[in-house]
Amino acid sequence: MQEIFKKLDLTDYIESFSRLLAREKSIILEGDINIHQKLINELSSFDFKEPQKVQDLDNALMHIQKQGVLKVYEIYEFVKIINYFNYLKRFNFDGKLQEWINKIIIPSEITKVTEYFDEKTNLKSGIDKDYDSIKDAIYQNKQEIKQNLYKMINNTKLRSYLVDSQVHYINGEECILVRGGFNHILKASVIDRSNSGFFYVLPHSVSSLKQKQSDLINKQEEILLKICKEISSLFEKNLMFLKFINKEFDRFDHYQARLFFAKIGDKNFILPNKKNNNKLVDFRHPALHGAKPITIDFSKSVVMITGVNAGGKTMMLKSILSAVLLSKYMLPYNAHKDTQIGTFKEITAVLDDPQSVKNDISTFAGRMVEFSKLFSSKNAIVGVDEIELGTDSDEAASLFKVVIEELIEKDIKIIITTHHKRLAALMASNKEVELVAALYDEENRRPTYEFLQGTIGKSYAFETASRYGIPHYVIKKAKIVYGEDKDKLNELIERSSALEIEYKQKIQKLNQEIEEHERLNRNLKEIKQNLDEQIYMEKSKLQREYSDARDEAKKAIKSKIAQGHQHLNIAHEKAKSIKTQKVQEVVADLKVGDRVKYRSTKGEIISIKGKKAFIENDAGMKMQVVLADLQRSGNPPKIKAKAKPTLTVQKPDSGHVKLDLHGQRSDEAIENLDKFLSDALIAGFDELLVYHGIGTGKLSYAVKKFLDSHPKVQSYTDAHPSQGGFGAKVIRL
Repeated sequence: MQEIFKKLDLTDYIESFSRLLAREKSIILEGDINIHQKLINELSSFDFKEPQKVQDLDNALMHIQKQGVLKVYEIYEFVKIINYFNYLKRFNFDGKLQEWINKIIIPSEITKVTEYFDEKTNLKSGIDKDYDSIKDAIYQNKQEIKQNLYKMINNTKLRSYLVDSQVHYINGEECILVRGGFNHILKASVIDRSNSGFFYVLPHSVSSLKQKQSDLINKQEEILLKICKEISSLFEKNLMFLKFINKEFDRFDHYQARLFFAKIGDKNFILPNKKNNNKLVDFRHPALHGAKPITIDFSKSVVMITGVNAGGKTMMLKSILSAVLLSKYMLPYNAHKDTQIGTFKEITAVLDDPQSVKNDISTFAGRMVEFSKLFSSKNAIVGVDEIELGTDSDEAASLFKVVIEELIEKDIKIIITTHHKRLAALMASNKEVELVAALYDEENRRPTYEFLQGTIGKSYAFETASRYGIPHYVIKKAKIVYGEDKDKLNELIERSSALEIEYKQKIQKLNQEIEEHERLNRNLKEIKQNLDEQIYMEKSKLQREYSDARDEAKKAIKSKIAQGHQHLNIAHEKAKSIKTQKVQEVVADLKVGDRVKYRSTKGEIISIKGKKAFIENDAGMKMQVVLADLQRSGNPPKIKAKAKPTLTVQKPDSGHVKLDLHGQRSDEAIENLDKFLSDALIAGFDELLVYHGIGTGKLSYAVKKFLDSHPKVQSYTDAHPSQGGFGAKVIRL
């Protein structure tokens, strides 16, 4: 693992992430990556403190299992973990995160142990009376030592021998600094000598107090050992819980480290997808500062990167592999959220010169060894820098063409950098090969660190040599040796690249113009629809006014006004001539399934009969209308989201990992055991303890037979003598 991090220049990046972990561990987060992502997303909504640094507890757990006694500092490491989960339980989490935290049920006797210690791992006052009294005695003893020393310093007889009036701390002892001849006045032991030849001495009166202090400390250690034995015994009874919470702490540690790491520099989580979509969008390699972002589609089986020397080809290769590697291990990085990364089982980087005098292997032979390993791989991505390294370029072109085509058949994606124009030309016709060229700024005679897909790039070896100080006359001679025909080939490659750039720029401009035209067209259609509605409303208003006038004419007839009936007939003829019709857009060949608009509602045609059609509007209502009254609607149909089936599993009332079957009949015991295993599986426990006793052996036989047939039981063994021995079983799910 460290080797590929080093090859891809990710070592510093991984180390900066690892520093956020509460304890040292592999960066690999095992399990379903989608579930991990969901939990991290839910956790990101809360402002929580990071956990304290915790030591690895595998040896401590093994020590407990062997009935050993833990040291105070080892016990406190467990206390840190338990305290942190108690802290997390105070949050109002929801969703999957709350389900997971609820599974961690801390036994009350374990919680009580956490109350024994303060933040400096010292035993709190009130836990043990003997310990408290000795602690007070030690404090009083220290005060007596201090007072005794200061009393001697102020002694008038000794004052002429004192170098200073301070209490010194030398070799773990409190002492005073005196001149030679002090033994006439003071009985003391010499501890050390100063650079000036003076003596650091410990008075005999203080020595007796020191001895008393030592005795008190020994008694204190004895009491502390007794407390540690009690706690270790308690831990042994809850060993399965401690293993469980230790593992869950590592899981949360992975989550919090990734979350805090993502917030530094506004990084994104890019999860691998199961589709064959691979595209980097605005990716910035962590090893570069102020670099241009990289965007490249590498969905095809082979990406062949050619072009200018020192133009960023190798870094492009490393960027692709780095993004795949970081996504695989769910580490956030700087890239646009539209980035897509496929799922790969293996990631291989062939970047270095494998030549070795020790193994008697050449550069080319070493490359062949590395390529031979790929034929046994599947679903892998491989990066090869300078593929033609170490052998004749023309022979290598034919060999690598066949090798690459065979690896494509084995579902292996290959990212290649090369200056080998013949190999690029041979592979250019393969539809699974994507050509990418590193670009060169002719005017400023420098690489642009930009890339163009779909073409072969020129190496610009002569220009690069000139830029790095090779004399002009040397380069001129080299060009003559190189030959005019090959130079013309380079010119064609350069011209092709220029045309490709121009072509893509024109396409981009045309696409922008098309988008603008479509936008204007949509606006015009909207304006026309609004005008049609307005005209329709005005004509409807006129029709209503005419109907009112016709009603007045009928009233005139009833009142027997002369020639009223004749005027009414004339009014009828006029009404027919101005019958209201909505202005419509000419619609050609409407068919079943088309989206249409009828007056102010929109819907879909479900059937057509003659000049009429049945439509279903967006509200779900069906109606029959005249086909000519319909307009085509450009709005896409709304897709109704299907309700996702949900499964609710009732959380068990308890999360215990122990079950006692003593005194139960076989059928009753098996029923209780079955429910116990189901509750444990839902709670997420993977190790349980069941007491069945020895007795006649019938209940023990029934339990074994049931465990042998249970599909979720991986294994079971007799318990440790301290946990029941032959009368109990340790079950692993």
